Amino acid sequence: MEIQEQRRLLDAKYRREIPKAGELWHHFKNNEYRILACPVMHTESREIYCVYQALYGSCGIYCRPLDMFMSEVDHEKYPQAEQEYRFERKTEGGQQHDCHKD
Repeated sequence: MEIQEQRRLLDAKYRREIPKAGELWHHFKNNEYRILACPVMHTESREIYCVYQALYGSCGIYCRPLDMFMSEVDHEKYPQAEQEYRFERKTEGGQQHDCHKD
């Protein structure tokens, strides 16, 4: 399946656009991340992932199942959370950071 078709199907599944490399996304716990790659498929399980880098601290790189990345915030567990989703695309400029884009 071509990447454009896969992306279209995933956008429809989540009812919003999935992340794209280079975009900034905001986590509901108030941190920002740069998307490095999405969608990424696990070679054995075929599960789809999102790879992203923290724009704070040691600028760690993380990989999370796309289902979890795109999920809604559990407002019973986190009643103070203001976002609807765990991660949301930033529409404006992000925080200043010293992370290198390697």
